[in-house]
Amino acid sequence: MTPSRTPAALLFLAACGLFLSGCLADDAPAASGGHVVSVRVSEVTGGEAQEITLRFSGIVRSTQRATLTFQVSGTLRERAVELGQTVAAGDLLARVYNPALEPARDSAKAKLDELNTRYDQAKREWERSSRLHERGVVSEQNLEQIAARRDSLKASVATAQAALAEAAQLLEESALRAPFGGRVEALLVERDEFVAAGQPVMRLSSPEGKEVEVRVPAYLLAHVAVDEELPVWSVQNRIEAPVLGSVVEIAQAGAIRGELHPVLVSLPINTLDTGEPVEVGITPTRESAMTVPLLSVLRSADGMTVFRVREGIARRVPIQVERVVGERVVVRTGELEPGDQVVYAGMTRLADGDAVEVR
Repeated sequence: MTPSRTPAALLFLAACGLFLSGCLADDAPAASGGHVVSVRVSEVTGGEAQEITLRFSGIVRSTQRATLTFQVSGTLRERAVELGQTVAAGDLLARVYNPALEPARDSAKAKLDELNTRYDQAKREWERSSRLHERGVVSEQNLEQIAARRDSLKASVATAQAALAEAAQLLEESALRAPFGGRVEALLVERDEFVAAGQPVMRLSSPEGKEVEVRVPAYLLAHVAVDEELPVWSVQNRIEAPVLGSVVEIAQAGAIRGELHPVLVSLPINTLDTGEPVEVGITPTRESAMTVPLLSVLRSADGMTVFRVREGIARRVPIQVERVVGERVVVRTGELEPGDQVVYAGMTRLADGDAVEVR
């Protein structure tokens, strides 16, 4: 190349360079506007977690049951049922003999008859005296005395009627009748034995419903609720699937150390038999702290934030940092949820609303 051509070549190359740089400058905004930021993400941990199911033992029993007693004392002279017998409501179950009950009723009835007679006589006497008082034969004072005696006898009649009703009721209580239909579950007194008032005589249960009561520590009462369904396993058939019982009653925690508290579970019809040993499962739940990676936390003019990724878009979410636990941070926020994805790498090139590619 001759020396005269060298300046022309240099000028040509410089012009080409300026042209190419201008083209690249014009294309740069278009390329940067559609770019996707490559980031790495981690899950937000925490929220409600279930622990291992705890099993508590109990015995299936009838929902409607009663331990029957007499309201009066006496000797068991008659027992009309046998163990396991089915009875209907109102059937006679047993009867005691008390030698004072019938005479007491008869005495109350005789006393009432006597007072009724005296009261009728006092009424007739007052009627006669009233007529004589109108003619001036009987004084006002005598008439008032007769009326007072009549009213006193009327009150005595009412007292005697109440005494007769009480004596008759006590005599009626010497007969024990079934309060509902069911099966005789236990006989606690034999014939000719003396029975005190209020002493258990027999147990009666109805086959219409079944339940089981388990006793649990106080802290577990907060992990069950009325109408909640709990699994119930038969101890005799552990390989079978559990039936689902419904919680009907929950005791209130007491102040006695180590005390267990009852939880009553109703069982489905035709599932488990009365007297069968079972286990009721209760699964405690705990609320764990919400945490994010320490590297995902950014400090800005508005406070602490993290980038949450949803549907390929990164958004800033404000947080409040409580404490640092190892490589994670315990946070409080109303927007983050357990399982959300937050960015912990690639944030230097990231802005709110950018499209991201998770790698």
